[in-house]
Amino acid sequence: MINAIPTTTAQLPSPTVPEVSSNSAGIATDFDTFLKMLTAQAKYQDPLEPIDASTYSSQLAQFSMVEQQVKTNDALAALATQSSISSIGSLASWVGMEARAAAPTYFDGSPVSISANPASVSDRTELVVLDETGNEVQRIKVPVSSEPIEWAGVDDSGDPFEKGLYSFKIDSFQGEDLVLSETAEVYSTISEAQLRNGQVFLILDGGQAISSSAVTGLRNAS
Repeated sequence: MINAIPTTTAQLPSPTVPEVSSNSAGIATDFDTFLKMLTAQAKYQDPLEPIDASTYSSQLAQFSMVEQQVKTNDALAALATQSSISSIGSLASWVGMEARAAAPTYFDGSPVSISANPASVSDRTELVVLDETGNEVQRIKVPVSSEPIEWAGVDDSGDPFEKGLYSFKIDSFQGEDLVLSETAEVYSTISEAQLRNGQVFLILDGGQAISSSAVTGLRNAS
């Protein structure tokens, strides 16, 4: 059972986290190896045929370049970490709100609000309900409209579905031809924000994690 529901949402840009492609660990290892080789070369050189000063100058220049690269990568990594921490801090106000994203949502027995976006050429649309394993558990005809719809969470006999994670698709048809099958965006409550490998992720009330960049709208929890 579904109902169209008017909704006003705030479109908010998700904060982005700068990514640093850094191989500082490898560079630092090369740096240490280079230092050991240079020291050994100076220690075991032939006193009758010492290494030419110009050779030392060239090697020391290389030494300086490697050292500078290590410091630069470390500085960039530190800057990225600070920016990530700042981004996760800015998302603190999102916790407790409802985020709209094309992701599974937790069904707790209450109706689920779904954002429909059927193909403009379609003359028939269907809501497809998938369980946590991706199996289709229900298919319902819905109006050809971009208005949000409400999934009541009951089967064709009126019995409620089990609580758990569900995802939704909107299938758009023109005649008998399927012209578009698209994952529908749904609202889920944000319970936590986490920093993972320099990226900000939002933990939703069903335990699922989504990137903050996947959020296309926010609203106060109903």
